[in-house]
Amino acid sequence: MDLQLHGKTALVTGSTAGIGLAIARRLAAEGVDVVITGRSQEKLDAAAAEIAAVGQVRPVLADPATAAGAAALVAAVPEVDILVNNLGIYEAKPFVEISDEDWHRFFEVNVVSGARLARHYFPRMLARDWGRIIFIASESGLLPPAEMVHYGMTKTAQLAIARGLAEQTRGTGVTVNSVMPGPTRSEGIVEFIRSVVDNKDAPEAEREAEFFRKMRPLSLIRRLIEADEIGAIVTYLASPLAAVTNGAAVRAEGGIVPTIA
Repeated sequence: MDLQLHGKTALVTGSTAGIGLAIARRLAAEGVDVVITGRSQEKLDAAAAEIAAVGQVRPVLADPATAAGAAALVAAVPEVDILVNNLGIYEAKPFVEISDEDWHRFFEVNVVSGARLARHYFPRMLARDWGRIIFIASESGLLPPAEMVHYGMTKTAQLAIARGLAEQTRGTGVTVNSVMPGPTRSEGIVEFIRSVVDNKDAPEAEREAEFFRKMRPLSLIRRLIEADEIGAIVTYLASPLAAVTNGAAVRAEGGIVPTIA
């Protein structure tokens, strides 16, 4: 299928690994000129080399979780057709141990970083009458997990920002959507699962099974999602073919969220 993306430009934040890298790789394979960001030049170079095997990529060393980093990024890349706000952090922590600093840090990285970039690119998309903004949220935005309430809070906030921006696109060629992945395979999630299961020394497959049995029992697929599966959904939403999907929170969480939620 031709997603009609050839010649578009995209900025994907948090794109040196995991979901962000998978999204950037998918977009590049569809003919998109992709800008990736990160805080480590070494990781940026490695990700860029991987993406360059399938398409055009430009690495920019910048951290939009800071005001200075966001300013440097938009100065380097003043215009894009597609903005994918993927940058995010997570951790398991009992609610009573979440400090004020934790709350501020999670909000700054997961929420304000995307708001900063949208504040710059959104008006320019409206002026051109075409654009795509996609927030990579989480099922935790609807069902905040007890073991990381601060993370869930940020994902709910992302859903609110995306919908609020979409309300301003009426009658235009701009869409703003959220995608809600469930637990997705990465180095970080493997260690996260190890930290929350009972048998930390069990083989990885057994730890994964215990995690879904005890902590995500509503999952219908009962497995970790692969990053490329999220990349495929995001790439479609970024395309002209998805023009009628606007203001949506697209579930890609393997059935963890009940239909009535």
